[in-house]
Amino acid sequence: MDSFDAGAGGLLRQPKAVWATAGASVVAFMGIGLVDPILPSIAQGLHATASQVSLLFTSYFLITAVAMLLTGFVSSRIGGRKTLLLGLAFVVVFAGLAGTSGSVGQLVGFRAGWGLGNALFVSTALAVIVGAAAGGSAAAILLYESALGLGMACGPLLGAVLGNVSWRYPFFGTATLMAIGFLCITAFLKEQPRPARKTSVLDPLKALGHGGLASAAVSAFFYNYTFFTVLAFTPFVLDMTPYRSGAVFFAWGVLLAVFSVIVAPRMQARFGSLKVLGGSLVLLAADVLVLGYGDHTTAVVCTILSGAFIGVNNTVYTELALGVSDAPRPVASAGYNFVRWFAAAAAPFFAPKIEEWTDIHIPFVVAAVTAVLGALVVLVRRRALTREAAELEPAHATEDGVTVFAN
Repeated sequence: MDSFDAGAGGLLRQPKAVWATAGASVVAFMGIGLVDPILPSIAQGLHATASQVSLLFTSYFLITAVAMLLTGFVSSRIGGRKTLLLGLAFVVVFAGLAGTSGSVGQLVGFRAGWGLGNALFVSTALAVIVGAAAGGSAAAILLYESALGLGMACGPLLGAVLGNVSWRYPFFGTATLMAIGFLCITAFLKEQPRPARKTSVLDPLKALGHGGLASAAVSAFFYNYTFFTVLAFTPFVLDMTPYRSGAVFFAWGVLLAVFSVIVAPRMQARFGSLKVLGGSLVLLAADVLVLGYGDHTTAVVCTILSGAFIGVNNTVYTELALGVSDAPRPVASAGYNFVRWFAAAAAPFFAPKIEEWTDIHIPFVVAAVTAVLGALVVLVRRRALTREAAELEPAHATEDGVTVFAN
């Protein structure tokens, strides 16, 4: 039995509180890709353009980025359990309201409120799972990453199934599932110990003063632009029914999950984190370039294949962000996410605009360039991205033989 299998065995022996939080995490991550298969349907239903509908991602991630500065401030004062419940409550309310929208403006505004709730929940869920889990932090973090991958895979599928009836139903479905998560956490999760020191709103920004963390954040910024060009703009290029689009992004999400949880740690063990990250970014750049210039079948294949590179990148970037500096993990994560989520907000806005200004190929050329820029930052700043002059090989930390990583 290898190390991964050993860790996975302990993964299943968790208290109800951990399963409740992990289950809610799956739904929270589903919300990111939920609207993918129904973007064309929303545009048609609300008589909107692609660039207007893409603001659903922009408003969501813009608020998420800013909220990253607040999550540690809030959770260190009211506790992890209350922060989770507050985030879930926001999602339930605003996801439900999104389903009632009568215009794109309303829908974009409700998605912004949803983004605030998701930031509060997702940023706190990992710490809560680690604090409540049995079998060490490695198994807990593996469970969290599994929830992320499952959510990213199932979000488009749920969006397709419900969206085939009406574009409004995926929003109502998410609100219902998150309400169930709220009840489960209320019933099964006890309040976690609060940190000895309260976190300031400025602490994540101060943490970015560390050259290694700042380098990881800047590189991830460029990478996230590529990532969310694929996620938010490709559905318009594929121009498929909700079912077909949902199937494509389900396959994409499955690859993302497998490569994030299983493949990336093993590649790091063999080649080292920075080499894996640089190579994966270059391959992602090539993939999106072919996606932009290929025929429809090629675009479908490249969209699915991008999930593999994105899964690898997500794992390695998170390890770098959490391990390259001496800042506490929640603070380092907040600073890193504050920078990178701005690109997730920018890409859905600029990609359709660039298409309007030029043609349908150029947004993917830009996405390929940003992926290469991310790799160049890794290359140029490789010394800053290592700690104590030793590259993260196989990873920054291990426990019970399982690579430790987190989002």
